[in-house]
Amino acid sequence: MARIDPKAVLEGRMPGRPPVGLLLGLTVSSLCALIALGIDAIYGGAGFWVGMILAILPIPLLIALVLTLDRMEPEPPRALVFSFMWGAGVAVLGALVLNTLGLLYITVPIFGEVKGHFISATFGAPVIEESLKGAVLFGLLWWRRNEIDGFADGIMYACMVGLGFAMMENVTYYMRAFDLGGTKQLQTVFILRGIVAPLSHPLFTSMTGIGVAWAATHRRGRITAPALGLLGAMLLHGLWNGAAAMGLGGLGSVYVLDAVVLAALLTVVFVERHNTVQRIEHILPMYEPTGLVTPADIRMLKSIPARRAARRWARALGGRGAAKAMEDYQLAATELALLHKRAERGVAEPRWFEARRDSLLSLMGLARQTFLRTAPPAQRQGPPWADPGPSGFVPPPAPGPYG
Repeated sequence: MARIDPKAVLEGRMPGRPPVGLLLGLTVSSLCALIALGIDAIYGGAGFWVGMILAILPIPLLIALVLTLDRMEPEPPRALVFSFMWGAGVAVLGALVLNTLGLLYITVPIFGEVKGHFISATFGAPVIEESLKGAVLFGLLWWRRNEIDGFADGIMYACMVGLGFAMMENVTYYMRAFDLGGTKQLQTVFILRGIVAPLSHPLFTSMTGIGVAWAATHRRGRITAPALGLLGAMLLHGLWNGAAAMGLGGLGSVYVLDAVVLAALLTVVFVERHNTVQRIEHILPMYEPTGLVTPADIRMLKSIPARRAARRWARALGGRGAAKAMEDYQLAATELALLHKRAERGVAEPRWFEARRDSLLSLMGLARQTFLRTAPPAQRQGPPWADPGPSGFVPPPAPGPYG
């Protein structure tokens, strides 16, 4: 039997195929990030190191919060890292160059120093920055369309791009604040950008992410939805930048608007997660004749706490190998349910659907066999979710002395 690469199956790529494009993109993005940091270091002095530390400080927590949005069907880590680095590298360096050129040769010469900076921040920067951040999302739509299964995926990638961009941008803001006003002004800027509004860039770019996700999962609106999403990102970004020049009143009004948008995005994610649970309940029973799922296993698969408990149970019985096999089984089953969603919406070509379905079923079978080989016979007492009802994760009893 041909060897199955679980990671390749889950990511929908050829096994053993090196992600050359992804590695190239990571390399270019990293170089751009280093160049941007080098520019800051040249002009920043001591403030550069203070700014870099403060900019990086909240990022692990913010990334952890973003990752909780998509726990049932996590995205490939390499794709998430690439999205983050694109925001921190290509988007930041491109925005630095284009925004500077716009100020020097367009807005300031035409409108003067003060008004030119306002127009550039309110109209020019949102167009440039959201286009650059959104470029990686359009790239995913073009080359990795099948990896985007819903709005949560689009929001996830958009947030990673936005966090990368915000981190690098904050280095510059904190550096300037420290150089101009010392620790007092630095504290004010950090509270505003690092505590009060740390998710502003992820929030803006999420509009593009929603449009891209719509295009990836629907037959209609494949051009208009991403365009409208990008326009929404530019609008939110422009409102925020423009309000910053209108004092606390204007900034507070836009902050409330962004809070409403954030609440709406979270609602979309939770509703979509509920729909995924319903799809698991509806789709997976048709595969019970294959022996790969039982009603008890479906009950486990439709609950995040039950899935987590199943992985803990597997680890307690068979160590990391058993826990990894259980995770592969869970993810393959979820991908199978989402595959049917694509088919129902008419965005899954029949031959691709059949090949993808068969590979996911094969992975489910392999994962369960791996678990049963790894876990000791004591697990025959049954997993915690199999009461009542049998589970495929209990091996058949050993034959007695008479058969």
